[in-house]
Amino acid sequence: MSDEIGVAVLGLGNVGSEVVRIIEESAADLTARIGAPLVIRGIGVRRVDADRGVPVELLTDDIEALVSRDDVDIVVELMGPVEPARKAILAALEQGKSVVTANKALMAVSAGKLAEAAEKAHVDLYFEAAVAGAIPVIRPLTQSLAGDTVLRVAGIVNGTTNYILSEMDSTGADYASALADASALGYAEADPTADVEGYDAAAKAAILASIAFHTRVTADDVYREGITKVSAADFASARALGCTIKLLAICERLTTGKGKQQVSARVYPALVPLEHPLASVNGAFNAVVVEAEAAGRLMFYGQGAGGAPTASAVLGDLVMAARNRVQGGRGPRESKYAKLPVAPIGVIPTRYYVNMNVADRPGVLSAVSAEFSKREVSIAEVRQEGMVDDEGQRCGARIVVVTHQAKDAALSETVAALADLDVVQSINSVLRMEGTSE
Repeated sequence: MSDEIGVAVLGLGNVGSEVVRIIEESAADLTARIGAPLVIRGIGVRRVDADRGVPVELLTDDIEALVSRDDVDIVVELMGPVEPARKAILAALEQGKSVVTANKALMAVSAGKLAEAAEKAHVDLYFEAAVAGAIPVIRPLTQSLAGDTVLRVAGIVNGTTNYILSEMDSTGADYASALADASALGYAEADPTADVEGYDAAAKAAILASIAFHTRVTADDVYREGITKVSAADFASARALGCTIKLLAICERLTTGKGKQQVSARVYPALVPLEHPLASVNGAFNAVVVEAEAAGRLMFYGQGAGGAPTASAVLGDLVMAARNRVQGGRGPRESKYAKLPVAPIGVIPTRYYVNMNVADRPGVLSAVSAEFSKREVSIAEVRQEGMVDDEGQRCGARIVVVTHQAKDAALSETVAALADLDVVQSINSVLRMEGTSE
């Protein structure tokens, strides 16, 4: 049995508390798996408080001093947000400490700099818990599929938005009501902006794209739309089309007409056919589908958030880092050799669902169809129904158009042109469609 492995834990929230509990309660098993005992040297917190549920002598608000201690071998960062976490992690790496983090926001903007610091110090940087909680996604991409060519990674990576959309689908609730339910159950933060506007999912998409395609992709490279404009009427239309609506993170390897490869990373709500495996992922659960040349389609499903599930991923990384310390090895380094350019959203082939209110008179459908035709956007399906006002009088019609695949720029230009037509009263919603073969 080797010497002790000293661990500093930064943050004692839901995840940090679970990590500390598991280290203490599973000490014998962890020692046997690693080949040396894990010993918590200290826990960094913003405020030292005796009611934290751990020995008060372990607590400190001096993060810099904690990560600099000679008896600390591994730093587990669970405090977020980007700062002061970045400063603490860089300090730890520069002093030869391996790092385990669950900080997706930080990894989405600074993964390259942190990886360079880890490489220079010959230590590990692990971040499995930064994407999809307990679901193992990072390690399969970096290790299990290291010899394959990943073509596409697509998934539901935010439990809050998936719960909201699932509630809207199953109960017919509007967005505001479903968000209120999510907040009451603790699925949504007091300020849900990062979730509902897609920022959280975009950070995770950047991490997945970077690993899958051996290219540095940051959160700023990810095209992003949130779910705040999705309506109950959209779900009714989706059901009529045999679909549901999910917030998807999509990372894709594209080949241009000249044979050059590009990377696409995007997040937006999309219609998904009910037969697609992601359509049945409901509630606060997450799922990621990976498509690779040799392996084909693989699906990873489970709890994507929460103290215990995320702590499971953190402990997995901690055990790996500790084993490397004992055995003198290292985990996978950053792979960025491909250096593929990130494609703008306008060149991405997409299908669209467009819901609009129009005047109820002859020639309207012809005028609407002409705008699609001008931009060579092929229409797959059109649904039209009359509307009545509160007094039962006809007041126009609703048209739903579903297109075949076309470049996103052409579809966006079409929608803009439709909004300018005098026969179009309003564009109610515009959503993309994913998971179809057309």
